[in-house]
Amino acid sequence: MPATSAGLLRFYEEKTDTFIKIRPEFVIILTATLIVSIILAHILIS
Repeated sequence: MPATSAGLLRFYEEKTDTFIKIRPEFVIILTATLIVSIILAHILIS
């Protein structure tokens, strides 16, 4: 392979067998839920 992008292309193309696989959509939804819950808790406690 050509040495393009300082090896980043090769890094992202590697397939690894991991035990836990989390979809990116789930991470975004979980993060948004956490942010909203913290904001609501701050509003309700104040």
